[in-house]
Amino acid sequence: MFEPVIAPSGTLLGLLQRGRGDGTLHALTAPRAEALAALDHCVLRDPRHDWQVENRSLYYARLYLDLHGELDAIEAHLFGAEDVLDTDECRTGLALAVLGHLASYGRQDALALLRRYAASGANWAWALDELALRDDDAGLRALAVPVLARFPADAEGEADLTAAVRDAFEPRPWRLWAEDPRPAVGARVRAAQEAGSFDRWQRQMRPQGPRPGWSVQAVFDWAQQGLERGAVLHVPAARCLTAVAGPENRHEIVEAARAGGDGARCTALRYLADSDDPDALDLVEAAVSTGSALVVDAAVDAFERMRGVAAVDRARGWARRPDALGAAAGRVLACRGGAQDRDLVLAALREAVRGEGPDAQTLWTLVDGAGRLGIACAAPVLRHVYRETASSHLRGRAARALAATDPSFAAGFAVECLWDCEESTREIAARHAETGDTRVVDQLRRLAADPAEEAEVQTAVRSRIGPDMPAV
Repeated sequence: MFEPVIAPSGTLLGLLQRGRGDGTLHALTAPRAEALAALDHCVLRDPRHDWQVENRSLYYARLYLDLHGELDAIEAHLFGAEDVLDTDECRTGLALAVLGHLASYGRQDALALLRRYAASGANWAWALDELALRDDDAGLRALAVPVLARFPADAEGEADLTAAVRDAFEPRPWRLWAEDPRPAVGARVRAAQEAGSFDRWQRQMRPQGPRPGWSVQAVFDWAQQGLERGAVLHVPAARCLTAVAGPENRHEIVEAARAGGDGARCTALRYLADSDDPDALDLVEAAVSTGSALVVDAAVDAFERMRGVAAVDRARGWARRPDALGAAAGRVLACRGGAQDRDLVLAALREAVRGEGPDAQTLWTLVDGAGRLGIACAAPVLRHVYRETASSHLRGRAARALAATDPSFAAGFAVECLWDCEESTREIAARHAETGDTRVVDQLRRLAADPAEEAEVQTAVRSRIGPDMPAV
């Protein structure tokens, strides 16, 4: 899947792609055709960099409701020829999730599209999961024959059916179909359920990897063999060392961290850092200077996991380094530093934005640190990150940090955050948005009454709704 192309943050399309609350507010005042075109663009070309953790479906579904949007573009997307040529679930997953939310709001056209796609579409399993949460028993039972027809009645087909039943995210349809009296439906699904249970039992009886009684060297060898196969195993290998290594093995592990092969070196560094070994910090610094890219990443990651006072003290000395260890030191201070480290964390935040832009992964920790330490001077940078990042999770972190550092947040960004795509961001807004704005009062009441809203958001909303709230 190609990286999404994100429009500028000042455009309607850019706001909707980012899932910002201002996207909804602008769409509701823009010409309807323009707003629906931008909305369809987002739903049919998923704008998320990480679709597994970023939310958009409820945000887009609510906007379809507010705009009384038709679903013709989604229908053409789902049932076009490309569905046969490109079966990657990323192509249709967002559209199906939006239809699922619309069905839960009572849109019968969305429910009908989900049923049709579950019967004939390439990403049928996703559609079936959406229906499992929203459709009635009769609707799900009607899908048994077309879904089972996907699996030929031969050995390969039965194996594929077993895997589908075993790995189903929502088991409700399969349980209903297992009760069907027809042999071609009920008996076949029950057989697949039994075979799936047997497969899980067999996997548990054939564990892979280290066994009790392994030596330290055997664990190092296992990690190295994993690298040769293209598998990075130093994290589980370090956990294995915890089980097999004793005090008498320390010298061997320290030598591996200093000059071992990449697999052994990464494993030893992780183990020593987790053990808070007195030599761990010096070995991390040496690894960053002399190791391969894999070793450098492992060393930096191991350092960031260290919780002791010595690690924080060392981070203060490393924070100005212009390398990966310096960046990691800034993140350590953001997580565990004190008030005296505010300038170093602010410098790291500014440098990350200047050098890597508003979507840099390192910003997640630095933004949190700016909020935790209450760095008021960071507010301009945090506002820039909030506006420009394409990551709705990072924007939510920026909103949380602004709530702690920016006195204008309650009357500014907190208002639009009530319409944000991320429930955690809406929760922040519900706790901070000034209620003098009638839009805020209306939206708080809408969120409180919406059955699709998350419980945490509704709890925050109800803490604000009371006799003192202005009348609408």
